[in-house]
Amino acid sequence: MKLLLLSLTFAAFTSIYVGAQSCTPGTNFADSSYGIWPSPTTNFPAAVINAPYTTDINFKVPSTVTDDIVAVVPAASFALGSDIQSFKIISVVGLPAGFLYACNISSCEYPGGANGCANIYGTSNEPAGSYPVSIEIEATIDILGGIDVPASFEGYSILLGTAGTIEQIIAPISVSPNPANNEIKIEGITASMKANQISILNIEGKVVAEREIKDVLNTTFDLSVVKAGIYFVNVSHASGNKTVKFIKQ
Repeated sequence: MKLLLLSLTFAAFTSIYVGAQSCTPGTNFADSSYGIWPSPTTNFPAAVINAPYTTDINFKVPSTVTDDIVAVVPAASFALGSDIQSFKIISVVGLPAGFLYACNISSCEYPGGANGCANIYGTSNEPAGSYPVSIEIEATIDILGGIDVPASFEGYSILLGTAGTIEQIIAPISVSPNPANNEIKIEGITASMKANQISILNIEGKVVAEREIKDVLNTTFDLSVVKAGIYFVNVSHASGNKTVKFIKQ
């Protein structure tokens, strides 16, 4: 019931702002080298059919082509070490009908090293389901007067449904004990989620352990081979992912 009330309250609250079609870049991302938030692991919040929706994408444009950027965008390997002149959002593909996006500047183009954001907003009466979303960008690299390199950030989705079905799917997952020693118990995975895999990710987002889900009740995970540190439990299910932070002592 609390989750249902939260869903309805969220829908009512966002209806006030959904016409604004704007956003303000988050100052908490300014110290990052580069990135897009939320990540596909965190994903976008769920949406209710025929209810106003709004959520923001924040990003920090890299200023230089580095090895880790090439790992994500292999097409940029020829420009390793070169400066990035600009970064432009070309489109956000896969949004449910009735959803649009708007950047905090009209051109959606940002110089290297800049902070920016885009707001996804609207109301959709599309059928309930999970809608895969990708963010298509074009980076201009400072070589020969400027060479454009396209890239796609995939793995996102927006879950669209009724308040009741969303409550079943977004019900909180808990991890205990937290901090943990050699084992954690993951609770809150329901049959309706059709969860299929649990992964343990480190602070850098790398998978350090994973296994399939065979029993949705009180699932346990062995941490004996995992070093001490901060980790995230990622539960993959039919409509996306759920992530919970925990500490291994």
